[in-house]
Amino acid sequence: MAGEAPRYGWYGDDFTGATDTLATLAEAGQRALLFLRIPTQAQLTSAGPLDAVGIAGATRAMAPDAMAQELDQAGRFFAALGVSLLHYKCCSTFDSAPEVGSLGAAARALRPHFPNPLLPIIGGQPNLGRYCLFGTLFAAAGAGGAVHRIDRHPTMSVHPVTPMGEADLRRHLQAQRMERVALIDYRSHGGSGSGEALGAALAGEPEAVLFDVSCPSDLAAIGALLREQMSAGPMLAIGASSVAQAFAGFPRAAQPAMPKLARSASRGNLLALVGSLSPVTRAQVELAEGYDGIAINPARLTGEPAYLEALRAETLACLAKRNVMLITDKPTGAPAETGKVAAATGALLRAIMTEAEVARLVVAGGDTSTLAIRSLDLWGLSYRSPCTPGAPLCRAHSDDPRLDGLDIVLKGGQMGTPDFFNRVAETG
Repeated sequence: MAGEAPRYGWYGDDFTGATDTLATLAEAGQRALLFLRIPTQAQLTSAGPLDAVGIAGATRAMAPDAMAQELDQAGRFFAALGVSLLHYKCCSTFDSAPEVGSLGAAARALRPHFPNPLLPIIGGQPNLGRYCLFGTLFAAAGAGGAVHRIDRHPTMSVHPVTPMGEADLRRHLQAQRMERVALIDYRSHGGSGSGEALGAALAGEPEAVLFDVSCPSDLAAIGALLREQMSAGPMLAIGASSVAQAFAGFPRAAQPAMPKLARSASRGNLLALVGSLSPVTRAQVELAEGYDGIAINPARLTGEPAYLEALRAETLACLAKRNVMLITDKPTGAPAETGKVAAATGALLRAIMTEAEVARLVVAGGDTSTLAIRSLDLWGLSYRSPCTPGAPLCRAHSDDPRLDGLDIVLKGGQMGTPDFFNRVAETG
């Protein structure tokens, strides 16, 4: 890529969160593009000049050894690209575990490529209802919902793969072999006290420093403080899209307006794929109107090739007439089956998209989004417009003219208002 190197790089541990960071940077005026794997030189050239480069990954669902291999390659790429800051984008609820999606494993793989003495961890994202106070994480249950300590959250405390049983992020990270995590609590943000607090924390040579986030103005203060520390060399930071908000100079005066999401009627109808079992998403499904709903039996999908073919044929027939929503039933097997079901769902999506005329693709669920989109012949996503906080409308980039320019929305299980599926289907 010719010209000045991008200053900001981000690696998303799943696709839904990676698109939220893409939107955050684009709305702040940054030229940003999210690649779906380490890009080729031809893809970088095709993207044109960029201020920020992202890679959407799947490390949230990986074991530490697989994460280390994946992230070492990514770290080498970003270091060679010359970015000043590499943001490891984790879920805003920090759901991870020593054996799956370990944030400690991510830090150990990426830190050698970004040797700044400070590794900041930003612990909240207020625009999504995520707050960190005295190192303790709180999260809203759905858009505008009640706020719970994360270990008492009705969804995240019982997550099928990475349940959050510890709200103190320092203790949570210690279990993932980040033994020395210092804390800058929210009372230090702003003024001369923040620099003094950080200096005192760094004197103890911690592995990382966790920053409280109690409100949007905290992010501006954190961003200013961290930019000063970047003079010591390229920096690795861990956190949700609040990392991008901090470095992009947030907060803005207001959230961007949520316009109707015009789509081309000439390209067909909308296809929604719902893999999330979150109560928030399932309530959104119940309120959805104007879709033909097709249930997916996970056991049959993973064990009967003829069932996949039958689902494909039914979906194509329905899509010719109206919008379609594919809804995965709750698996009856162990949590380990979740990845297998997501992979099979991705194979189903690929089989459908090979023939379907689709104007807009919506995928709900973190693991589902990652594996479903990776099943398609896409190489990148760029930002089109807001949709709902945490789930923007994106444009697909592909060498396949059938897929290039496709509207895509990737939604995590906890994201969106109750009318999400109705809003995303608007044509006006």
